[in-house]
Amino acid sequence: MSSIKRLVLDLLKPNEIENVEFARTLADLDGVEGANVSLLESDKDVQNLKITIEGESIENDTVASTIENLGGTIHSVDEVVCGDRMVEESSTHQD
Repeated sequence: MSSIKRLVLDLLKPNEIENVEFARTLADLDGVEGANVSLLESDKDVQNLKITIEGESIENDTVASTIENLGGTIHSVDEVVCGDRMVEESSTHQD
């Protein structure tokens, strides 16, 4: 099975958990080389985040359970890159 090289996730998390903690915890997972956490929206109780994770062999189940353990909920998986190399999205006429 091809390894996951990049995951882009849209998620909701409580304000009590710092975004830095989210990024550091995800970046420390086996197979992950880096994690980017971007704040999309915030209100008094929760934040909506876009998380980009890159590495040589990302374990989707481990990422999902780690996010859940941190109090987050994944809304959607917005991008997945698998295989021997990173393939960037191409524009189409519909774009």
